[in-house]
Amino acid sequence: MAQTESFRQAEQVRATGELAGMAVSLRDGALPAAMEDRARLVLQDLFSVTLAGARTPELGRLARTFPGGSGTVRPIGSALTTTPESALFLDSVAACCLELDEGNKYAAGHPAAHVVFAAMAATRLSDETVDGGRFVAAVVAGYEVAARFGRALDRDPGWHTHGHWGATGAATAAALVLGADSRQVAAAIDTSTSLMHVTPWPVVLEGGFVRNLWIAGANRAGVDAARLALAGLATDTGTAQHSLGHIVGRLDPDRLTQGLGDDWLVLKGYMKQHSSCSYTHAMVDAIQELRRGAAWDADDVSAIEVRTHHLVEPLLGIDADSRLGAMFSLPFVAAMACVADVVAPDSMDPAGEHFARARELSQQVRVEIDPRIDGLLPHRRAAEVTVRLRDGSALGVGVPNPVGDVDHFPFGPGEVMAKARRLVGDQDASTVREVVGSLSASDDVASELHRLP
Repeated sequence: MAQTESFRQAEQVRATGELAGMAVSLRDGALPAAMEDRARLVLQDLFSVTLAGARTPELGRLARTFPGGSGTVRPIGSALTTTPESALFLDSVAACCLELDEGNKYAAGHPAAHVVFAAMAATRLSDETVDGGRFVAAVVAGYEVAARFGRALDRDPGWHTHGHWGATGAATAAALVLGADSRQVAAAIDTSTSLMHVTPWPVVLEGGFVRNLWIAGANRAGVDAARLALAGLATDTGTAQHSLGHIVGRLDPDRLTQGLGDDWLVLKGYMKQHSSCSYTHAMVDAIQELRRGAAWDADDVSAIEVRTHHLVEPLLGIDADSRLGAMFSLPFVAAMACVADVVAPDSMDPAGEHFARARELSQQVRVEIDPRIDGLLPHRRAAEVTVRLRDGSALGVGVPNPVGDVDHFPFGPGEVMAKARRLVGDQDASTVREVVGSLSASDDVASELHRLP
């Protein structure tokens, strides 16, 4: 056993070193145009979603617990001035609290939200002015590292996806911004896996708001790991095999570097249009397709039957009484898709006009895990839906992936801008687009970020 563990640690050191080398080469070389374009799209989407999250009552109450005037950095969507670390925290929570931030089906999570706020904090903490080329490359490299750790991790099903593997990407981005060499980047990546959160699925399903802090923890872990590496207080010893590879699940070092330099996961992300767990999105698309132009409404429904993949198994509870609990209840989301025109932040608010009716209708939702659909993972997250009406008729449709997926009507600049306008309004959506558009050529990213609404 000891020899096996030692071998896996050695392989982990090798893999982490290769990832660090890739990251430094992206920072110190010319970033490919496709990656720069993708980064621009991801940042525009993420900042818009974060601004919308910051405007929720929950974030307003949380922000009021922070002392004002303790720094000069303003979190997105806030009048508070605080430290880079506190801004990182509030931005991270706001980014994920509405379940609208960008995801990646191969990573089984949200690499962008795990990485970007660490890069922003490092930019603000840097003794040197950080230019746009360094910042954008750090975001791209951090995303790629995080996504690869997410893909290589066979996670125990009791763990939620936030707060652990994503810290590796945050560490990458922060270390690159702060000028680390490849050895230091590797040390930061490895060390971040000792700073992870415990992330039980039941906390999410019970609607515990603390779940929204796990992304913040990953970002902060990345910044702290980068500091340790730059101070010479951390090395790459294969620690990831102790934490991710033993406690959280099983981590495959070979998968970390599979296709490295050719197969870029950063180009395979997914822009979300529904305010709910991504595992429900294909189902929502199907229901909305059935509703489009139809004469029936929720009062005509006697049953909703959903056939989909096993990833939804944690989401089958129907007793949703909070925003987070509702977003992670597949029956509730299915019902909301019948009751309201959109599954959006307002409709998922317990104080909203549709919440009680959707909760009632969720009792009529039946879910089947279909082996045929399971066999399509991870390339397809498909769903089939049958809506049975009280007059005895039935309507059904299947979809191969959610709209916005890299393989199914992926979002471009127009779709991301339309989403931003729906969430934050025309003026703020335009400001976000202008700031993001100026980042790559900026000589001072910190100043540009200060212009965000």
